[in-house]
Amino acid sequence: MSIDMLPDDVLLEIFDFYVRIRAWRLLVHVCRRWRSIVFGSPRRLDLRLFCSNKTPARETLDVWPALPLSIKCDKRAERVDNIVAVLERSDRVCHINLGIKSSDLETISAAMQVQFPDLTHLVLWSHGETVSVIPDSFLGGSAQRLENLTLENIPFPGLPKLLLSATHLVTLQVVFIPHSGYFSPEEIATALSTLTRLESLWLLFESPQSCPDWARQHPPPSPRSVLPALIRFWFKGVTEYLEIVVARIDAPRLSKLDVTFFNAIVFDTPQFIQFIRRTSMLKPLQKARVTFEGDTATVKLSSQTSGYKAEELKVRIPCRELDWQVSSMVQVCTSCLPPLSTLEDVFIYEDPCWQTHWQDNIENVLWLELLHPFTSVKNLYISGYIAQGIVPALQELVGGRATEVLPTLQNIFLELQPSRPVQEGIQQVIAVRQAAGHPIAVSYRQILR
Repeated sequence: MSIDMLPDDVLLEIFDFYVRIRAWRLLVHVCRRWRSIVFGSPRRLDLRLFCSNKTPARETLDVWPALPLSIKCDKRAERVDNIVAVLERSDRVCHINLGIKSSDLETISAAMQVQFPDLTHLVLWSHGETVSVIPDSFLGGSAQRLENLTLENIPFPGLPKLLLSATHLVTLQVVFIPHSGYFSPEEIATALSTLTRLESLWLLFESPQSCPDWARQHPPPSPRSVLPALIRFWFKGVTEYLEIVVARIDAPRLSKLDVTFFNAIVFDTPQFIQFIRRTSMLKPLQKARVTFEGDTATVKLSSQTSGYKAEELKVRIPCRELDWQVSSMVQVCTSCLPPLSTLEDVFIYEDPCWQTHWQDNIENVLWLELLHPFTSVKNLYISGYIAQGIVPALQELVGGRATEVLPTLQNIFLELQPSRPVQEGIQQVIAVRQAAGHPIAVSYRQILR
């Protein structure tokens, strides 16, 4: 049987598969019947016209039926005339992905002050430049069908107002937020309360200058708003901002939480701790990885499960001085996180590219304070450089202090070929633990970073 003899509904099934792997425009040029079938089912086949800054929109769009429009520019456009021409057909635009120069944002923004009723995906970004502020009237103040929104280095103080209408939103990424784009934690928390379908959330500020006014009172609301679908949350900013937000929301299904706090003297986050406790992620957490890099200290708590579905809680502190890094991790592990009673494995290591002779800069008591919260750990993995700091600290725990830290420790895994002083020191630690009735075994293996 010739393909031309197939019924229209069978051809449509074939076209549906074909369109997923090739451009639909090839089909409409075969014959009048195929053209009629394709254009007769634009939603079924998800037909769209793709436009860029090089598309002569005013001359070519009218050649085609009134299909949904998708605008994309991978690099910042040198000219935006064609993009504006597409945006003028706001009733048909469904996808927008634009890199914008500072000088062009005002032009693009002006073309987007009306409603885009079919818009489902919006990405706007600008790198390395200070751009003008987007006004509150952006998108006509409404985004009812929006499912994915990404703003990168785009100042939009009125974003929380727009989000009140974006009840279909699944992914919200607001990153590299300049201070000119600051919105208050109360505003964003109120906006989040309406986003019951939201699964992924990024709020990444560029500067600690974006800090709430503590002269005001910030009583937590009662009851809190529930985000039933939220499973991934990234935040970068000051602790005070996050404290206000998480005091106002619950995310019971949260499984990935990645937080970067700008360096501070004191980390006091009681609301953050309570927020974590109200999720379901604490119970599966069994591993801790503490990492010291050139400009960041990180603690990552994770489940034994590997891959995308693994539960994960990560807290980063940007700072360069090693003593500040260790001190920051001490505060994070003791003050920013709930009790780490489910952890059985702890890895402590440094960036292998880091050549600083940090072992001479850190007092033993600081290393012991870092280890103190891990009361249920059975296995301790430490890299070669880290061992030069931790082993001398453990040597101080003699007599009745033998199990003052890591009381349930059973195994220490040292990186291959530790220095002679480290080997001698660990033998002393083994002897002290043995005498106290808490023997430990020591193995040498490559640490998986």
